[in-house]
Amino acid sequence: MSVTLEDARRIIAAAEVRADEIGQPMNIAVVDAGGNLVAHVRQDGAWIGSIDISISKAWTSRAFDITTKDLGDNAQPTQQFFGIHTTNAHGRGVAIFAGGIPLKRDGVVVGAVGVSGGSGEQDHSVAEAGAAAL
Repeated sequence: MSVTLEDARRIIAAAEVRADEIGQPMNIAVVDAGGNLVAHVRQDGAWIGSIDISISKAWTSRAFDITTKDLGDNAQPTQQFFGIHTTNAHGRGVAIFAGGIPLKRDGVVVGAVGVSGGSGEQDHSVAEAGAAAL
């Protein structure tokens, strides 16, 4: 099981609605069960620097099957995943800030959504809206 292009389009559309509601242009990425990019949208006015970040958030969320917010909370000094962001230096970077959420179908992770362009709270909120569309 994996996210399809049709799923990705629906997820992105729902995330775009939320981004528009909060007035923050976003980059929104969806990856499949293998962590491969299925679709990406850069809304008008969204930072170009956030393109790769949104993709990294989606990949990270799928790679570890955890929200990037929760991973970030556990990556602080004295926490169990401190330093994880320095791994995978030769591949896609590990993102440890909010905006990446695993996508589940019948309890099985089938991909992930990653959002970047606002505050961590905004990114997470937009990613939640996208994930809810699956």
